[in-house]
Amino acid sequence: MAGRESDVILSRLLSLHPKVIDLGLDRTYEMLECLGNPQDKLPPVVHLAGTNGKGSTQAMLRAILETAGYKVHAYTSPHLVKFHERIRLAGELISEDALQDLLTYCEEANENKPITFFEITTAAAFKAFADTPGDIVLLETGLGGRLDSTNVVDNPAVTILTPISMDHTQFLGDTISAIAGEKAAIQKPSAISVVGPQPDAAMEKIEEVARDKAVQMSRFGAEWSITDTGEGLRFVSSAATLDLPYSNLPGEHQVTNAGQAVAAILALRDQGFDISDDQIREGLVNVEWPARLQRLKSGPILDELGSDFDVWLDGGHNAAAGITLAKQAEKWKAEDDRPLHIVFGMLNTKAAGDFLRPLAPYIAKAHAIRIPGEENSLTADEATDFAKEQGIDCLAKETVEAAISDLPKGNEARLLICGSLYFAGIILAENN
Repeated sequence: MAGRESDVILSRLLSLHPKVIDLGLDRTYEMLECLGNPQDKLPPVVHLAGTNGKGSTQAMLRAILETAGYKVHAYTSPHLVKFHERIRLAGELISEDALQDLLTYCEEANENKPITFFEITTAAAFKAFADTPGDIVLLETGLGGRLDSTNVVDNPAVTILTPISMDHTQFLGDTISAIAGEKAAIQKPSAISVVGPQPDAAMEKIEEVARDKAVQMSRFGAEWSITDTGEGLRFVSSAATLDLPYSNLPGEHQVTNAGQAVAAILALRDQGFDISDDQIREGLVNVEWPARLQRLKSGPILDELGSDFDVWLDGGHNAAAGITLAKQAEKWKAEDDRPLHIVFGMLNTKAAGDFLRPLAPYIAKAHAIRIPGEENSLTADEATDFAKEQGIDCLAKETVEAAISDLPKGNEARLLICGSLYFAGIILAENN
């Protein structure tokens, strides 16, 4: 990290603990105690966990709430280009000056005690939310749920469990049921639990945890549903039937994410939030969320490739994300005959083969690179081997620029840059 004073402070915070991930809540609670327990002084909280769709669902919620005039705090991770993206205060990214002051205060309060980067920065976000007037907090877990540093709010208004799949097995367990149990632990008796579509084993575990805690549930396929009518979306629950526009986020998976957001909004309406059906519609139309099937429309990459290329960026990195992208690739193939090229980089903590396998039938050519500046990245050769194991024609390249320059020019084609949110962030920064 370099360039901003906040980056210098963040670099110091990275060195406070020998591990990047060390799940547990004791250090977080101790840090929060030093900060005056800001987690107990927040406006109503919507807490999100799950494997896929947390960020998009949160973005839709924020768009709807802001359309309705509410001042929304939001916490998400990881960031794409700069850390400030993780902390949004009353609708705006935290400023550089405010972030510097916040991090300095937390660093001094911690007194150099061991604490992970995520723990101390999450505690910092809670302090910022408590100190800044706002109407609601949208709080996204980092990893898991039960031992995630965000799981310190005793009485959230709503919890959301987005679709769960195999990911972070070294920390959360090696079965869907075990992973679901970790994530389902964010459910609280105070909060309506909105649950997206789940594998059977995940839903059984989520329901078991909810029964044990006496949690009221709002489940996809039971208390609510959402379908694509061909002209828009139809959301149906006992409380409302809503005909909605497609969200501004492309992809079949965003139908589910929209349903989760709307179900949560209806739960908030029951708790006194004044949000009209038209404001729900307007929020969905206006939502933005970078690096989730984001079409790049300008910048050096487009300048290099020319107008013949249709260029997309996605940060998905697990098996479920590969399936989602494969469905989109199938739609692209039905629309036109453009060959699909991918440029990808992946972390060595992810199952690259599982991500690439669903995409393989649609890929004309792949270029693999090592994610710049990321010590846990697969090398270009390692990523290439994973691609070839799936029958993908793939070349290893040293840099993004080398991969882009090797793509065929002069013919209409489609490029998907994918494999990691960290990689997507680098692409966004380099593409201005």
